[in-house]
Amino acid sequence: MFADFWMNCIGRESLIAADDTWGLLAVLCVGVFISIWSEQKYRWASKISGAIVALLIAMVLANLGIIPTSCVLYDDIVWGVIVPMAIPMLLLQCNLKRIWKETGRMLILFFIGAAGTTVGAFLAFNLLKGLYVNVDDLARVASIMTGSYIGGGVNFAAMASQYAAGADVTAAATVADNLLMAAYFFVLIAISGSAFFRKRFKHPMIQEVESGTGAQEAKTQAAAFWSRKEISLKDIALNVAYAVSVVLLSRLIAGLFDGFEPNGLFMNFVVRFLGSQYVWITTFSVLVATFADKQVKALNGSQEIGTYLIYLFFFVIGVPANIYTVITKSPLLLALTTIMVITNMLFCFVGAKLFKYNLEDAIIASNANIGGPTTAAGMAISQGWTALVGPAMLIGTMGYVIGNYLGTVVAIALGL
Repeated sequence: MFADFWMNCIGRESLIAADDTWGLLAVLCVGVFISIWSEQKYRWASKISGAIVALLIAMVLANLGIIPTSCVLYDDIVWGVIVPMAIPMLLLQCNLKRIWKETGRMLILFFIGAAGTTVGAFLAFNLLKGLYVNVDDLARVASIMTGSYIGGGVNFAAMASQYAAGADVTAAATVADNLLMAAYFFVLIAISGSAFFRKRFKHPMIQEVESGTGAQEAKTQAAAFWSRKEISLKDIALNVAYAVSVVLLSRLIAGLFDGFEPNGLFMNFVVRFLGSQYVWITTFSVLVATFADKQVKALNGSQEIGTYLIYLFFFVIGVPANIYTVITKSPLLLALTTIMVITNMLFCFVGAKLFKYNLEDAIIASNANIGGPTTAAGMAISQGWTALVGPAMLIGTMGYVIGNYLGTVVAIALGL
């Protein structure tokens, strides 16, 4: 409707032309600034996350015809350059030795939840494939959400870039995911206060907070978590040089497997797995984070720069979210994501019960799977479970690693 309006008024389908790169870049950067600012200033925005605010801003602007739904900036720059660059910087937090040492048994529960996500992907796909028009698109979304529901938005970006299901389907999947995520976080909070769950799990941190102890410490943790950090020009230069080098090396190695058509199911899987640039980006990044930890500790700004780049990605995936497509395609995709999340939660809570973990452990482990490290740490902070803030971040960054691998495995297993 608005495309026709702008076509009649100015002779093109959007107010800002698709080839007006600077105009679109200004909208993109201002939109991301507003989303980050609102997330840190307003409670409602922090509840839904700045990434979702960015997506909603883009969705509104695109549906009003202010910005185009496709252009070189989105397709070649953000998808092709920004997303691959962001992942190596974010994975610098993933020191496997530190994760294993400091997270204790919660890491085991996190792995159980990751297995639940993967099982949920296959279960949801097989339940819904008879109802969905394009089975390949459904498989792509299942693989994307496998990565996302093991490591959060970073893995969504990687898997969506690798197994693009079409801009409208990816956007519809994102909207379905966001609707579910909002409900999911409320469910987790409700579980923490549920007499049913409290009766069946130990919950020492919940008792501590409700008794009035630890609240001031939680406030201090939250302030420290979002504090300004020192960063130098050299840090910025080294972060960018490192990220670009990792992506280049990964693309070169992945390219060696192009054109191979091996015989046998297993060898076909191996070649396709090793032909993924994101498998190699993940592998090299984790090796650097684990075995060059002293150098990584001296490098500031990686998490901030990487997160900013991912926010640019979330703005762009909101652009093609045509309202009609969301209404017609999101219900089934919402069913797929719901099945996956419920399966993850069942694995986490049953696992916690079997291994005699605390209720707080199960909640944070599931959150670290579904939402990633920042949402898990944010929930730990908001609930006053200060002892779980560090482990939440660490196991969540572990999800960045295995999410990319398992998302690729699901895609190949489903025939992509």
